[in-house]
Amino acid sequence: MDRAKLLYRLGMRRAKERMLNDFGNGFWEEFKANADGWMQEILPRVPDIGNSVFRTSYDMCPSYIAWYKSLMAMGFSSEEAGEELWVMSEDLLELIPKRLLKVPMKGYMAGFRDDAALHEQRGKAGKLHPYDWQIVFTDQDDDHFEIDITECAMMKLSEDFDALGMFPAVCRIDFLAANIMEGGFSRTKTLADGDDCCNCMYEVGGTCEWNPERGFTDRK
Repeated sequence: MDRAKLLYRLGMRRAKERMLNDFGNGFWEEFKANADGWMQEILPRVPDIGNSVFRTSYDMCPSYIAWYKSLMAMGFSSEEAGEELWVMSEDLLELIPKRLLKVPMKGYMAGFRDDAALHEQRGKAGKLHPYDWQIVFTDQDDDHFEIDITECAMMKLSEDFDALGMFPAVCRIDFLAANIMEGGFSRTKTLADGDDCCNCMYEVGGTCEWNPERGFTDRK
């Protein structure tokens, strides 16, 4: 869980100055104490799913749970906590210099479609950890592919800590990440919205809007 700890520390470091400015020192100290306590409880109970194609998302999940639980304990609604997670995620992603983001996104898209196909095969063969994602992969053409998620590891882990309320807000962070990394991404269904799958559609060299003010009715 070294990567999970690192992501948590980076996220807290990025959040500190903004929270101090927006909410004051008392808020920050309470938030940090609550979140640190939750991380100490969560990490020993996180199953090791191995080298999943979605490992980065899985490693990020303990932080989201700890931050969400802390915000809820401090009187935030689920919607307000979800919006704060968006801001914290944006702060964290902006650690990466803008000029460097295009390179990893291109490499990610090229490797991800191959890894996703193998992940689907492992799932069909029963070789994935029970907490791992289950997917259906569709390779459409040179520039487009789709990954339909039928089981979500982040939702499974969050349920263990009574944190399912952070969904579907956490799902929307995929649009934020794609926007910042300048990759093509769209989705009209998610498990968290009660749909049968998360129909994640990727476009090599495409674009993705964030704009949460538009809402998430037809782009879940």
